[in-house]
Order: sequence, then C-alpha cells, then structure tokens
Amino acid sequence: MLRGMYTGASGMQVQQERLDALSNNLANVDTTGYKRDQPIQKAFPELLIRRLADDGVRQFPVASFPVGSFDVAPVVGRVGTGVETNEFFTVFSQGGLRETGNPFDIALEGDGFFVVDTPYGERYTRNGSFLLGPEGLLVTKQGYPVLGENGPIQIKLNNFYVDEDGVVFENETFADDPNRLVSMRENQWDETVEIDRLRIVDMRNTRYIQKQGDSYWRTTEDSGDAFTMQEGRPTVRQRFLEGSNVNPVTEMVNLIEVNRAYEANQKTIQSQDELTGRLINQAIRL
Repeated sequence: MLRGMYTGASGMQVQQERLDALSNNLANVDTTGYKRDQPIQKAFPELLIRRLADDGVRQFPVASFPVGSFDVAPVVGRVGTGVETNEFFTVFSQGGLRETGNPFDIALEGDGFFVVDTPYGERYTRNGSFLLGPEGLLVTKQGYPVLGENGPIQIKLNNFYVDEDGVVFENETFADDPNRLVSMRENQWDETVEIDRLRIVDMRNTRYIQKQGDSYWRTTEDSGDAFTMQEGRPTVRQRFLEGSNVNPVTEMVNLIEVNRAYEANQKTIQSQDELTGRLINQAIRL
C-alpha cells in the first residue's frame, strides 16, 4: 500500500522541479542571449503484477509425455514505481535578433559563444550587450573584457566596425561622425586598420556546459574544452542583440500542465492514505 505514496511523492517532487525550471525561463524571457532549460525525467523500473493465488506451472499431458505447459500465475500487467529528474537540458536554439542601432551591441547568428575574461577564468556567453570600458576595452556590463583572438579588444568610441566574420576594424577618419561610419561600413576604406577578430568558440558537446549566472557558461569534463572556431563560424551582426529563445505562451501552457500533474499526484497520496487507514482500522476490529 505504501508504494503508491512513494510513487505519488516522487511525482510531486518532479513537478516541483519542472515548476522551478519553467519559472526561471519565464523570469528570463527578456534576458539577452538566454537559453531555456528543459528538465528531463526518467522512470524507475516497472514491476510485473501476477495473480499470486495460483502458483506453479502445469503440464499438458498427451499420451505418456508432456507437450507443453502454462503458467498458473500469469502476468496481469505492470505497475510504475515512481519517477525522478534525470537532468536539466539547455535548449540552444537560435533566439530572435533585434536591431538596436547601438554599435556596441553584437549578436551571433548560429552556433558559438563570445569569450569573456573573468576573475574566475574564461567564461562564455551569447549576451552581446557590450560597453566601452574606462581603459578603452570592449567589456561586458559586469566590466569583464571581451576577448579577441589576440587578447582583449582595444577600441574607441565611434571609430570601429565589426564585419560578419567578427573582424574588428578601426578608421580614424570617421571618429567624430558615427552616422557616416554606418553609411560607409559596407565599402572599402582607404584608412581602415584591422584591430583583431572576435574570438568565437564552441565545445565538443555543448549539451554539458554549465550555467554560471549573468548569462555566462563554463565548460565541464563532459562538454570538453572550448576551441576557437575557424570553420562554420556564426554570422556576426553588429547593432543587433539576440533575444531569449523562451516562448512565453508555451511556458504558460506547461505551467498549467505541471499544476494539474502535481494535483493528480497529491490526490494519489491522499487516496493511499485513506485506504491504509481503513485497512488498519478494520484489522484492529477483527
């Protein structure tokens, strides 16, 4: 009888963890570069149900030798023994691109991550909302330098342009006229200087990288080390930001589903408790 309580309790625990993941997704629906989490569950091994009143195997005698047999305790069906959360899987589908007009906003269209130098080592992000640091470096909102293939990227306020391959160019002629810089960025500049190229990395198994907060990820043993992408690099879009890949409508529908599943497991425990109490009371009377 208690098996039903354990099964219902494990179901409630799983639904609580699903609720936490969905709530976090909805809270980050407007976070630049956020990737939604998807909890994955696995069931405990199922048990076979047999008719225990009939034990043994009977033979079909024909003449002087048996030609077959049948089980007198046949399988009635299967019963589940509960479920648990196996892992939280991050969905890395592309978020929508939104044009901002800010030259410090950079989005990636395709696989890959920006590399950021933090006090805890290199971290990786899809959040391309950058700023000009006090030392003339391209930095994140937390003040961490964004890395190019030759180190931190040194730029000035209005004289840089990032092409679709992530190469950062500088032109002193347009330093005081950002509008002219925008109109000329598609053309060949006579005084253009290549500063660096954004370091964009990927991992052997992106599924297993770990979130660190503030839109940062770090590699794990299962994900493998990050490597700089030379082929198959994403398209770099300056003056754009990548939005979250969370669909609020889908997440709200999932919240309703979680709520109903939680209530169903709760009622299962209540029913098992009532049946157990009735059994105990009747046994005492006998």
